[in-house]
Amino acid sequence: MTPTTGHTDIPAQEQPYPGVTEAMEPRPRDAMADYTGSGLLAGRRALITGGDSGIGRAVAVAFAKEGADVAIGYLSEAEDEDAAHTARLVEAEGRRCIVHRADLSSEEPCRTLVAAAAEGLSGLDLLVNNCAYQEPVEDFADLDSETWEHTFRVNVHSYFWTTKAALPHLRKGSAIINTSSINGLRGNATLIDYSASKGAVLALTYALSQALRERGIRVNCVAPGPVWTPLIPATFPAERVASFGEQAPMGRAAEPDEIAPSYVFFAAERLSSYYTGEVLTPIGGETLPG
Repeated sequence: MTPTTGHTDIPAQEQPYPGVTEAMEPRPRDAMADYTGSGLLAGRRALITGGDSGIGRAVAVAFAKEGADVAIGYLSEAEDEDAAHTARLVEAEGRRCIVHRADLSSEEPCRTLVAAAAEGLSGLDLLVNNCAYQEPVEDFADLDSETWEHTFRVNVHSYFWTTKAALPHLRKGSAIINTSSINGLRGNATLIDYSASKGAVLALTYALSQALRERGIRVNCVAPGPVWTPLIPATFPAERVASFGEQAPMGRAAEPDEIAPSYVFFAAERLSSYYTGEVLTPIGGETLPG
């Protein structure tokens, strides 16, 4: 893909949360069709939360093309077909794919997901914490405590619970990659709880990278700008979807396929063995302060 490719004509649309790929118009580019692997992750075993669609799907396929076996976690029965499609894409590359449905807003399902992934893949080397929840509000006064807490349970607590459960399976040379957001770097007036949670993911990444350095486990983060995934029509009003991503200097949202290579970079020791506690920001040309 060149920097100018991507959808710039997204029509107004909405769908029920958590959203599915098939109902999106246009369909996102999330299958890494133009990506050629080179064995960067040969023999590795990866767990990706939120792996059924969007960024998670693209990462799962990119990892498979690089030689990794993959386990994906996803939220609900509504996403069963998305998860099955991701599994087919992974398996088409000759790799195993473990599919596990779990609501990661509680600790026990996080532990169960990790156990299922480690058993199905005979171990773990890579963990991608990627699941996320958002619910925009036009007025801060409308943000209630229940929503605030749920956002943090999914976006922050699950990363802690999943990482802690995965730690006994990880070894020297393993990597953890967390998903933050441009909103965690500079905030968003209508996504206050989401922005705060994604800021917490950044701090968690910095702290974990220090805490796990002596174990030889690298911890890094990807903080994308707007990306065309099912979460967008499932959480934004139709008119906001129609203009989604136009604020980026490139004038459009990213495709999941454009974000996934950042995860490959952090997962592959050959590329990033000297990187830990770092953040990659694929944000479409926006210049960050500081």
